[in-house]
Amino acid sequence: MTAPLIVQDEGPASEGPAYEGAAYEGAACEGLLPATRRALLRRVAVGQAEGRAPSLVGAVMRDGRMVWSAGRGSVDGHVPGARTQYRIGSITKTFVAVLVLRLRDEGLIDLGDPLREHLDVPEGGDATIAQLLAHTAGLAAEPRGPWWERTDGALRPELADLFGERPQRHPEGRLFHYSNTGYALLGALVERLRGDDWFEVLRREVLVPLGMDRTTYGPEAPYAPGWAVHPWADVLLPEPAVDTGRMAPAGQLWSTAEDLCRFAAFLLDGDERVLAASSVAEMRSAETAPQGPEWAGAYGLGLQLARRDGRFLFGHTGSMPGFVCTLWVSPAEGVAGVALGNRTNLFEVGPVAADLVGTVAEHEPRLPEPWRPLGPAIPELLALTGPWYWGATAFVLRLEADGGFDLSPAGDGGRGARFRAEGDGTWTGLDGYYAGETLRVVRAEDGSVSHLDIGTFAFTREPYAGEGVPGGVDEGGWRPAAP
Repeated sequence: MTAPLIVQDEGPASEGPAYEGAAYEGAACEGLLPATRRALLRRVAVGQAEGRAPSLVGAVMRDGRMVWSAGRGSVDGHVPGARTQYRIGSITKTFVAVLVLRLRDEGLIDLGDPLREHLDVPEGGDATIAQLLAHTAGLAAEPRGPWWERTDGALRPELADLFGERPQRHPEGRLFHYSNTGYALLGALVERLRGDDWFEVLRREVLVPLGMDRTTYGPEAPYAPGWAVHPWADVLLPEPAVDTGRMAPAGQLWSTAEDLCRFAAFLLDGDERVLAASSVAEMRSAETAPQGPEWAGAYGLGLQLARRDGRFLFGHTGSMPGFVCTLWVSPAEGVAGVALGNRTNLFEVGPVAADLVGTVAEHEPRLPEPWRPLGPAIPELLALTGPWYWGATAFVLRLEADGGFDLSPAGDGGRGARFRAEGDGTWTGLDGYYAGETLRVVRAEDGSVSHLDIGTFAFTREPYAGEGVPGGVDEGGWRPAAP
């Protein structure tokens, strides 16, 4: 596939299924207001022009489906569309992480297991699976030998061929150090436990159920070729697109804006055919300290976490020679932005995807779900709602539709959390300080409720009242300040 030396064609896309509706407004624009669509289009156009990208595609997912996409520039003489493939680089890692979480949910591994318990590896075996997922295994960032992204994977046919003289750069679990080699090991783990090639496992267990028919191991037309853009002249140099072999789980995949919108919807809400919502939510919990001087980013289990313009985002960036792409999701807004470009080191792509999210959120703020009353309330649970006190600090406990509870401070200060109902009459904390801690109802001898125990902290119906207060309560009770 060839491309013109200097891309100028920004006209309408040609007809046909590969480019259907792919002109400026892309393959989808239903559900967004005209002013929003215009603002989104301008952001993509500015990113392509100022980034000097041969082509750039942007897309927006909202509430589970792609609602807008636009392409700028040229791919083989056509404006690219939502089904034009680009290489997605390290977004591949998030797909591999999904496969690993599936193994965990099936009971085949525990995230705390050292890798050597499941895979015979020359290096990295003492790191836990969770550490490999979160880039805290301490492994070298890159494999040995020449630049792996531009050289054939046949140069490193075995796992032992990935490691140079100093494969362990930091102690396991000490700090975040991004490692492409670590994800090569995770891909090998999937192959070992599934008895099949990692991409075939991915295709069967993730891509097919999610309807991602344009996410592939290698490029399938229509696809964008990778280019390097000269820094001081508007001319192009082709980049190689090699099969990276053992390193493929770190950045091999090709995909489209449309497919990545489907993947974003899955990462937002889960899909029981692939991974439960609770496991997907676990992926976006920070496993590392925030990164950068502003502490604005961190890493979960195969997902990058960021805070931009006060908005929490999760997703991943990806790059390979000739390609850069970004996927960011705002759980608060139910919106994702996708941007894919075909030039090396196109740093403008990252802000484009995040700005698409921000544009939709600002132009069309999410409407709250309609309030609806609960179904028949269980009296025993209803009796637990209302004010509670940790010492003299007031909280309010609210019953939720699924039988869980929401504990919120009644005033300033205090640690709130949501709690999931368990089958044994207890509740488990889902976030904040009480994540993973147990809420129990403690009853007096006559069966009445004495207090709530949350991770050993006693919550009583009145400030420092009742037999459940550790250390007891002074017999003199509350009194004026001493003179």
